[in-house]
Order: sequence, then structure tokens, then C-alpha cells
Amino acid sequence: MKRSGPLFTLLAGLLLALFMLSLNVTEGARSTSTGSESSGDVVSASPTPTASPPSGKPSASPSPSPSPSKTAVPNADYAGRTDDDSSAVAVTLRDGKAVAYFCDGKDQESWLKGDVKADGSMRLTGQNGNVLTGELKGKRISGTVDMGQRKYGFTADKAVKPSGLYRATATVRGAEVDGGWIVLPSGRQVGILNRAGKPSPAPRIDPETGAVTVDGQKLTAEPVTP
Repeated sequence: MKRSGPLFTLLAGLLLALFMLSLNVTEGARSTSTGSESSGDVVSASPTPTASPPSGKPSASPSPSPSPSKTAVPNADYAGRTDDDSSAVAVTLRDGKAVAYFCDGKDQESWLKGDVKADGSMRLTGQNGNVLTGELKGKRISGTVDMGQRKYGFTADKAVKPSGLYRATATVRGAEVDGGWIVLPSGRQVGILNRAGKPSPAPRIDPETGAVTVDGQKLTAEPVTP
């Protein structure tokens, strides 16, 4: 009995140690579980930030509408004299095109043609390098006609029919005939008739009908357009 006393004491101490050890393990597991749950309650997914437009940057402005283009010059006829009053000039405008006639009524003439720009300027060309340079302003065309050996300044005002530019081509008595006439606003006529390439003053036409008689044959001079 005396030997069993220390043994019981040792056994009781061992059981107490085991009990304390199991108690510590249980408490540690609870602490870990509680910590995980607490951590799960605190941590939350933050929302993804939404991109916002940079402040201070000007918004794109609409592109400016194109400026309206200039309209073409109006269709019209013009007739006038050179500055030295030696010759006549007529110009006909149609749909941005022009045809002109320079004539001294004797033996010098030139037919010229070309384009008219929207601003009324023009450069018309003819045979032998002849050039008419002019500009339409209001109801008048002013410019020059370069005939090679000489340059003529001119002014041609807007013409109202029967004033204007006329031409007739035909075969008369076996010869090619080509006539050009400028009827000025005053009613005066200036023209040249070529017979087989030989120029001479043209006979007078009836401006109302264009009728003209050449070497006994009746012809009709028509208004000239580009």
C-alpha cells in the first residue's frame, strides 16, 4: 500500500497533463476558426474603379462646314470698242465658256475662245498666238487683245439683242465664204467677209433676222455661242 501511493500520484499528474493538453488544443482550434471568420467579415472585394474622362480636355468640336463655292458667271453677250476706237470686240459667255471676235472692219480679225473663271477672269486664245485677256465686272468686260504686233485695250458692255456677235459660213460661187459681224449697242456694225481666205469689209446684215446677201446669194448670219 505504501508503494501504490506514489504511483497513484504519478498517474493523477499524467491524467491532469493530458487534460490540460487537450484543453489547449481545443482552444487553439477555436481561436483559429474565429480568426478566419472575423477576417472573412472584414475583407470585402473593392469595386473596380470606373474610368472617367480626363478633366480639362476640350471636347471635339464639329468640323466647319465647307464654304459655298462661287457660282459661274451668268450667260450674256458683250460688245464694245477698243480704246483707240480703231476696232470692235464682242464676247459671248455661255456656261463658263467664252468665244470672242476682234475685228477692225477692214482686213484684221481674230476669233478667240476659252474658259471663264468663277471670278469673271478669262484668257481666250486664237490662231497665230492671238490672246484676249479680260475680266467681267458688273455689266462690263475690260481687258486687252494681243494681236502679235500690237496690243489693244478694250471695253465691252453687256449687249441686248439685236446687238451681239454673228457669223455666216457658206460656199458662194465655188468659193468658201466666212463672215463675222459685231453689232454694237449703238446699231453700228463692224465685220469682215473672207472669200477664199481674202478679207474685205463685210456687207451689212439685218440684225433682226441675220439676213445678208453675198455676191447675189442670200445667207443667214447666226448668233455665235461657245
